[in-house]
Amino acid sequence: MNFAVLGMGAGELLVVLFILPIVLLTTVFWIWMLISAIQNKGLTDTERICWVLAIFFLHVLGALLYLVIAHGKQPPQKEGA
Repeated sequence: MNFAVLGMGAGELLVVLFILPIVLLTTVFWIWMLISAIQNKGLTDTERICWVLAIFFLHVLGALLYLVIAHGKQPPQKEGA
């Protein structure tokens, strides 16, 4: 197939239509999980630091682990509330 009309080859079109959106989505997901770990009140300070470091250094893998393990952690309920 000739994509000369668009001024790009098939490889460049693959990058624009397939790879670039995946990179953008994973970057947004990574930033979302990083912010979530920083703001999660259900984690102790030590857990929060560990999760932020894991997400930062392991990138998408760290973000996926945080999502599965600790994202939904809620702060402890107060007695009588």
